[in-house]
Amino acid sequence: MSTSPTNSSRRVAVVTGGGSGIGRSAALALAGDGWDVVIAGRREEPLDGVAAEADRILPIVADVSREADVRHLFDETVARFGRVDLLFNNAGAGAPPTDLDAIDLATWQAVMDVTVTGSFLCAREAFRVMRAQDPRGGRIINNGSISAHSPRPLSAPYTVAKHAVSGLTKQLQLDGRPFDIACGQIDIGNAATSMGGGAAAGALQPDGETRAEPTMDVAETGRAVLYMAGLPLGVNVANLVILPPTMPFVGRG
Repeated sequence: MSTSPTNSSRRVAVVTGGGSGIGRSAALALAGDGWDVVIAGRREEPLDGVAAEADRILPIVADVSREADVRHLFDETVARFGRVDLLFNNAGAGAPPTDLDAIDLATWQAVMDVTVTGSFLCAREAFRVMRAQDPRGGRIINNGSISAHSPRPLSAPYTVAKHAVSGLTKQLQLDGRPFDIACGQIDIGNAATSMGGGAAAGALQPDGETRAEPTMDVAETGRAVLYMAGLPLGVNVANLVILPPTMPFVGRG
């Protein structure tokens, strides 16, 4: 049985933050399943490296916090492939652990620009394309975080940004209904990437101590995104949490 999310024989995905980590994992999983995948990021070299790993991957340099870049990304995707069936809104930014009263506005704004504004801009362009294409509709998957549920100490910019992504997800779930646009969120804990893998060496805990935490193979995040992406549009995973089972999240640690 086909896993195509539309009646189109071509399945086209846009993956932001596609040059490394979770974005790379998702792009490779989708391409391996026969999707045409456009990966976006700010640096050309990592994007080209991912594109060299598999057929069906097209790299486009784009800063998701810039409106013109995002419009170009989606216009180029449509020009090349004719449609967009999936957006994996993956690009995000973090900040070093900092006491709340020491967080400077530039750091706060940098996290918000990529994680919140970037997610909105990409979702807006995907929405514009998906509602007008034939067959109509598509799917948006937002990369939230365990921090969209429960914060780590001294991480206000990232925590607030990821809670905002959850709000965007819920709004898209509602506003996409008339146009066959489904939206879900994947919340990932401690994938072994440059951003999340540091927990293995030690993560600051609420009691003030730093302790090592378990991590998981980042390839599992790509498999999870592929599962969500492959559902028919009549089915949606509203929220999926994936994490090592012994990660301190559920309960008290």
